[in-house]
Amino acid sequence: MAFFAFFGAIMIAGIIGYASEKSGFTHNGFVQSIIIAVGGAVLFFMVRIMFGISFGPPGVDAIISAVGALILVPTHYRK
Repeated sequence: MAFFAFFGAIMIAGIIGYASEKSGFTHNGFVQSIIIAVGGAVLFFMVRIMFGISFGPPGVDAIISAVGALILVPTHYRK
């Protein structure tokens, strides 16, 4: 079951990364935003497995962690 939740989290994070760039929420570039969002989702998924910390279902965790990573990891500094 965790196998499908993991790939679902990656898919949701990729969609969040793409949507954030498309909507203008971030200005990193499409590939960079997707990588940042997927990295955040994978990191939080591992924390969830190891420590049992969760905000709810795996999909909700993926959305929160992807948005959080996109906010915390800026790769393009605005002038």
